[in-house]
Amino acid sequence: RSAAPAGGPAAAAEIVVDVSGKVRDPGIHRLPAGSRVEDALRAAGGARSGTSTDGLNRARFLVDGEQVVVGGPAPPPPAPGGGPGTAAGAGPTAPVSLSTATLDQLDALPGVGPVLAQHILDHRTRNGGFRSVDELREVNGIGDRRFADLRDLVR
Repeated sequence: RSAAPAGGPAAAAEIVVDVSGKVRDPGIHRLPAGSRVEDALRAAGGARSGTSTDGLNRARFLVDGEQVVVGGPAPPPPAPGGGPGTAAGAGPTAPVSLSTATLDQLDALPGVGPVLAQHILDHRTRNGGFRSVDELREVNGIGDRRFADLRDLVR
């Protein structure tokens, strides 16, 4: 573990993930930035005997604050922060994670419909996740204007 103070140079060098479900050592684990789901499984002592990890993309990059559920249903998506009646610019209460968002969560973002949401998911799958919000510009259908609208609503 690093002795650097919170927010110091080592702060961005590690992520914190919650590994739960059918693992030997569930809980909060600190991993180097750039770690993958497989690394989180290893940190949690591996899946318990007889547990299938087929539903997990073990090669996917993790994001800070993420929860990885092994051998069980995925955690429920966060409550949407807005809907059709939401004031323009209000957006969700918390940024939507590009690395874990569902099609419905992406579809709920302003200016993103089901087709564009699928393009975002396809890009995430092809590239092993998003390492920064700026990579959203590489998604087919997201130009400068749409990126500017979405930049603060995603992480």
